[in-house]
Amino acid sequence: MISRRLFLASSALAATLPGFAAAEGAFDPTPQVVRIKKEFAPGQILVLPRSYYLYFVTEPRKAIRYGVGVGRAGLEFTGSAVIEAKKEWPTWRPTQEMIERSPRTYSRFAGNKYIQPGGPDNPLGARALYLFQNGIDTYFRIHGTNQPDTIGHSVSNGCIRMLNEHVVDLYERVPLGTVVTVL
Repeated sequence: MISRRLFLASSALAATLPGFAAAEGAFDPTPQVVRIKKEFAPGQILVLPRSYYLYFVTEPRKAIRYGVGVGRAGLEFTGSAVIEAKKEWPTWRPTQEMIERSPRTYSRFAGNKYIQPGGPDNPLGARALYLFQNGIDTYFRIHGTNQPDTIGHSVSNGCIRMLNEHVVDLYERVPLGTVVTVL
């Protein structure tokens, strides 16, 4: 079985070779500088869940594109929000709705106030960007993941998941107050 590290390194190398191109429309989670429509302002984040990409607009008509995992049907976030908090190695607790929806998965959280400490086993991964609307926490996040195989899929409870190394990069680039639009 090929390791994720070897796959990413091979993909990055192959992309630099003359004449090599990924299949048209093939999903590639590797961060890349891409052109973007002029109506998106520098400093804005745009998420396109159907294509599993997050775009951080760096200058007019340019963005860094990252592969993401998104919410499964019926649980996805859409609309605009603002990043009002950022945390390194955040703590985590599922919402009550998550516990009720998947009692077996979240049984260790039922009937108590346990909060999982930050670290490599935490589902929020290395960093979390907290999305707010009108000053109220939406409970949706852009965060890392301890399940890298979920990138490129609709499997979360609504959050936008990124590979840990990618969310660390994004975390360093975006200030509080950044507008996030999920289409």
